[in-house]
Amino acid sequence: MSAQGDRPIAEQPVRVLCIAGSPRRHGNSEQLLDELALGVSDAGGEPVRLRAADAGVAPCRGCNACSKTGVCIIADGMTAVYEQLDAADAIAIATPVFFATVPATLKSLYDRCQPYWARRYVLGEPAASVKRPGAILVVGGGGDPFGTACAVTTTRSVFAVLGVSAEEVLEVVGPDAASDITSRPEALQRAREIGRELVERACAQR
Repeated sequence: MSAQGDRPIAEQPVRVLCIAGSPRRHGNSEQLLDELALGVSDAGGEPVRLRAADAGVAPCRGCNACSKTGVCIIADGMTAVYEQLDAADAIAIATPVFFATVPATLKSLYDRCQPYWARRYVLGEPAASVKRPGAILVVGGGGDPFGTACAVTTTRSVFAVLGVSAEEVLEVVGPDAASDITSRPEALQRAREIGRELVERACAQR
């Protein structure tokens, strides 16, 4: 029987961790994530929401203590985030672009994933044989001369140490004001489709 209850593991809904990276509530990237979460529910999955700005995650200190123990020494909201990351069958991250990369609140969460890197590359913990499915949703206002690529690459790097494959990447350029994404129905529809696809891929791995 499953540790999650009385049902067998195979009957548990696919848990998709949906991380909102923007410090602005209900902005363009979060509205994309809302659609993705609806797609997850459409496919019978369970969307689990996490707002980086509300997670209480302090920046990494660069102390390298996790290279000795595999565990971060900072006791804050990241402890709960680690649990959510580990429990997820799939992970989706939605973020705006701030100066060519992700906002500081999301970057702090990324940097605090250093223990995963340390366990694998310093302490020799083997990588998972199969990567979990993942999705990256990025919204850029269009005024940055360096575009959205850096935000995507940074997120791919974090996915790599988490054992997540960024199979779906949706980059939307142009929306800036909080409701601009509503003028891009094709992007909202694609985000919902990606939510369904994440559940399908995670189910196929069970």
